[in-house]
Amino acid sequence: MSLFPFNEYWWFYIAFTLFVLVILLIDLGVFNKKSEEMSFKKAAFWTAFWVGLALVFNYAFYQYALWKFPLDPRLMLIPGFEPVLAAKQSALEFLTGFVVEKSLAIDNIFVFIVVFSYFGIPTKYQHRVLFYGILGALFFRAIFIALGSILMQYHFLIIIFGIFLILTGVKMLFAPDKPLDPEKNPLIKLLRKFIKISPKIHGNKLWIKENGVWFATPLFVSLVFIEFTDIIFAIDSVPAIFALTKEPLIVFTSNIFAILGLRSMYFMLAGVMEKFWLLKYGLGFVLIFVGLKMAWLNELYGGKFPISLSLGIILGIISLSILLSFIIKKEKKGVTHA
Repeated sequence: MSLFPFNEYWWFYIAFTLFVLVILLIDLGVFNKKSEEMSFKKAAFWTAFWVGLALVFNYAFYQYALWKFPLDPRLMLIPGFEPVLAAKQSALEFLTGFVVEKSLAIDNIFVFIVVFSYFGIPTKYQHRVLFYGILGALFFRAIFIALGSILMQYHFLIIIFGIFLILTGVKMLFAPDKPLDPEKNPLIKLLRKFIKISPKIHGNKLWIKENGVWFATPLFVSLVFIEFTDIIFAIDSVPAIFALTKEPLIVFTSNIFAILGLRSMYFMLAGVMEKFWLLKYGLGFVLIFVGLKMAWLNELYGGKFPISLSLGIILGIISLSILLSFIIKKEKKGVTHA
């Protein structure tokens, strides 16, 4: 039984989406109106702001659950239901989902670095490309989560998704790094067949008109590639969070909050990402763990692996991979993450 059924909380999805759009518009239209390079200090501030906003939401969500659950006669009829424990469980599921999605989103940063470098996008215009990229990601994530909430009702599909996450994690551990070449991407090749592309940057414009003919700028092409790769990443990340919670509302909110701070985190970490060379392996182990949780551990623990233990394991893996990245120096240089 869902704690937050869609037919009762449809208004929240609408209100939350409008809130996110307003925040993003204020971000671009007020605080980042000018096309300029974002400093490390500013990026760090916005990263802290988005993380802080997610934590404030999590606390408010917990307080709401504490108030709402005892008043819901549907839930109180469940044998052994404890409103306080259920509220804590929901809040921990949001926090764990946020940590997992935030960690997996770091993989996107590697792609951003390669794409912007390949298409020669100046730093001062990257923020605008990522802004539209985030809007697209919100749309596609909502679709994936809606589909996931339907598919996860079938137990055999849960097992399949769990095995898929395990295999993806194993691939991250053992597959060799390959240079990322946008020019060989089938989507970019298809794009070039149907639209004309200008080889030059034209300020922060995505399209320009020359002699009556519309041309896509490199900013638009990089945006398309970023959107495409985010869809690929969502195939991993959305099932991963469904391994932690069966509540679509928690999946949706934690996923969106993780994406919101991705732009500022990119500008904060872009210059030091090579130092986190072991993070890829940490993310691989995280995917293996959540895959095992989905396919086996939940059933082993009577249907629900302890969420507090999940959070501790995930934080431990990510923290250890970051720490070891600084302790163990990378021998080879010039290895490109893909």
